[in-house]
Amino acid sequence: MSSNIENSAPPSAGGWRRWFFSLVLVAALAGAILRFGDIKRFALLVQHAEPGWLALAVMFQLSTYASVAGGWSAVLGHAGTPRPLLQLMRVAVTKLFADQALPSAGMGGNVLLVDQLRHLGIPRGTAVATLLLSMIGFYAAYALFALVMLILLWLHDRATPLMAGLVTLFLAVAIAIPGLALWLRHRGSKPLPPRVEKIGLIRSLLETAAQAPAELLNDKSLLARVAACNALIFFADAGTFFACLHALGQSVSFGTAFIALVMASIVVTLGPIPLGLGSFEAASTATLHLLGVPLEAAFAGTMLLRLLTLWLPLVPGLVLMRGALGARPRQGRRVRQVSPGAPRRPPRHSRQADARPK
Repeated sequence: MSSNIENSAPPSAGGWRRWFFSLVLVAALAGAILRFGDIKRFALLVQHAEPGWLALAVMFQLSTYASVAGGWSAVLGHAGTPRPLLQLMRVAVTKLFADQALPSAGMGGNVLLVDQLRHLGIPRGTAVATLLLSMIGFYAAYALFALVMLILLWLHDRATPLMAGLVTLFLAVAIAIPGLALWLRHRGSKPLPPRVEKIGLIRSLLETAAQAPAELLNDKSLLARVAACNALIFFADAGTFFACLHALGQSVSFGTAFIALVMASIVVTLGPIPLGLGSFEAASTATLHLLGVPLEAAFAGTMLLRLLTLWLPLVPGLVLMRGALGARPRQGRRVRQVSPGAPRRPPRHSRQADARPK
C-alpha cells in the first residue's frame, strides 16, 4: 500500500506572498510614474546643493540600512544563526522599500522580512522572533521620539492641538501593533472561534507567531540592543535631513530637522498613501515653516531628503524585490512512500530497456 505525503507546504501556501510582493511593485511603480515630474525637479536640486553637506547626507542615509541590519544581526547572532551584515543590508533595502510602497502603519515589509530570512536558511521560529523583536524595538524607539518631538514643540511654544492629537493616535498604534504581536505569540496554537478559524490569514498569523522561541522574546538585554539599533535609524534620518537643509544654505538646528522628520513620519505611518506621496512633503514643509524656515527652503529641503531616502533607493529596491519574487523556493514537492511489502516499480530507464525488441 503506497501513499503520497507532502514534505513541504502546498503550492497555494506561498500564493498570497507572491500576490503581496506583486502589489508592492505595482504600488511603487504607480507612485514613481505619477511623480516622475518631481523626480526630474529633484535632480535640479542636487546640482545647486553644496557637495560636502550632500556627501554627509548620503553617509547618514547609508547608515540607516546598517542600523536596520544590525538589529536583525543581534537577534540572529544570539540565536546561533549569524549572517553577514552586508547580506542583511540587502534585505533591509527591500524591506524599507516595501514599507514605503505599502505603509499600513509600517507593516508592509514584515511579511517580506520573514520570507527573506527563511530564504537565507534561517529557521522559521528564529525568523519570526527577529520580526517580533524588531517590531517591538522599532515602535519603542518611535514612540519615545514622538514624545520627545512633542515636548520640544511645547518648549518652543509651537505645539498645536492637531499635533498633540496625531501623536496620541500614533502612540495608540505604536502600542497596539507590538502588543498584538506579543499576544499572538503567547496565545500559541489555542483553538480559535469557528468564524475566525475560517479566515486563513489570521490562522496563518497565529501559527507563525507561535513558532517564535520564548527565550529570545524574553531576553530584555537583547530587546534593548534591538531598540538601540532602531533609535540610530531615526538619528541617521534626522541627520540626513539636517545635512540636506544645510546643503541648500539653510542654517537650521538638528532639533528642527528632527521635529520635522518625526512629524512627517507619523503622518505617513497613520496614512494609507503608498510611498507617502504628498503627505510626507506637506507635513514636513508645514512643520519646518512653523519652526521658522522659509517656505520655499522648507519645501526644497524636503524634496532633497525624499530624493535620498525614497527615489534613489527605488531602483535597487525594485531590483531586489524582483529578485525576491524570482527566488521563491519550490513548494509542493511530493515524496512517494512505499510500504515494506509492496512491490517496487523499476526505474523508468529500466522499463524502457526491457521493452526493446530482443
